[in-house]
Amino acid sequence: MNSLFLRKSATYVAAALLPVFLQISPARAAGSGDSVAEAMSAKPSIVLVHGAFADGSSWDKIVPILQQKGYTVVAVQNPLSSLADDVAATKRVIDAQPGQVVLVGHSWAGVVITEAGNNDKVKSLVYVAAFAPAEGESIADITKDAPPPPYAKSLVPDEGGFLTLTPAAVATYFAQDLSPATARTLAATQGSWQSHCLQDKVTTAAWKTRPSWAVVARNDRMIPATFERAMAQKIGAHVTEVDSSHVAMLAKPGAVAAVIEEASR
Repeated sequence: MNSLFLRKSATYVAAALLPVFLQISPARAAGSGDSVAEAMSAKPSIVLVHGAFADGSSWDKIVPILQQKGYTVVAVQNPLSSLADDVAATKRVIDAQPGQVVLVGHSWAGVVITEAGNNDKVKSLVYVAAFAPAEGESIADITKDAPPPPYAKSLVPDEGGFLTLTPAAVATYFAQDLSPATARTLAATQGSWQSHCLQDKVTTAAWKTRPSWAVVARNDRMIPATFERAMAQKIGAHVTEVDSSHVAMLAKPGAVAAVIEEASR
């Protein structure tokens, strides 16, 4: 009796649930999955690449702004040991994204994204107070006719040729419009930059085949604003100028995030 009762109960339950299951046809399930996939691919991922004397935390004010807008955001942690090494680190992050990528580079990372941006997933480039070399060019080539930068005497080399900035130089040249406490944090968390990177040359310039945007920092004491404007014009970038130090993404995060959003569209 118990066995017969259980079999009948199972039949009744199946009969009751059948109309519910029928509403979820394979076609509808596939359509639902397609909708999810379309929603996920509607916005590109944003890959942020830091420059010399910095690390991924230099994007701390940009990340939450873009995340609140529904973007997937990843900040690369560059070894700062060579162009090839930094490009490899950036490409690993690009390859890990599910769809298209907007690639953003600050300062030295302008060189990095110029090379790494040739990845098929990259739809656009954003240069933030950054170098934008052409094929066969290095930073040394771009700046060969310029006078030594004012911070040059504040560079501290180690035995391996890696460079850091003194805390005073960070406060004076790198982030002069940020609070003293923030400048001290930037000095404490900076990444040491291999001096040989100055001679590393780009082999293929991604800005030739992808639309580019540029943020020019008018009060930049690391890369003169005149340099930034000239490079942005050379690559045909959409230009936005902001009144900020070299670290425009920390001094004017709203304006920089708006440029990144524009590039994503």
